Amino acid sequence: MAESDGRGSGAPNESAQPNTLGAFLRKARQDVSMSLRDVEEATNKEVSNGYLSQLESGKITKPSPHVLYALSNALSVKYEALMQRAGYILPNARRAIGVKHGRAATFAIDNLTAEEESQLLEYLSFIRAKKK
Repeated sequence: MAESDGRGSGAPNESAQPNTLGAFLRKARQDVSMSLRDVEEATNKEVSNGYLSQLESGKITKPSPHVLYALSNALSVKYEALMQRAGYILPNARRAIGVKHGRAATFAIDNLTAEEESQLLEYLSFIRAKKK
């Protein structure tokens, strides 16, 4: 499958970029002239080139916040932009003042593994169940 170029000038921004996470990641990677393997190396192999390929193609649409954080650093894009495109948080314009996105505690610590995030969410469910 051939990759479409989709190059533009300047860094990716939210209004001028494709809406999907995969298309946004592909454009961001191309904008910094990195191959899939370059990104794998830039993330210290936290994100494999195969996994990134699946993200870009849309086969995977909800990577962990840990993966998004690694990609934001490697591709020099805002972490919040990736979190929005993955559906973890709403853009500020659509969130009412004072309303949280509901999962702030799981993102409060950088570099959570998928297992750690899962355990935190499980514990939160346990705490909430005790309140009922």
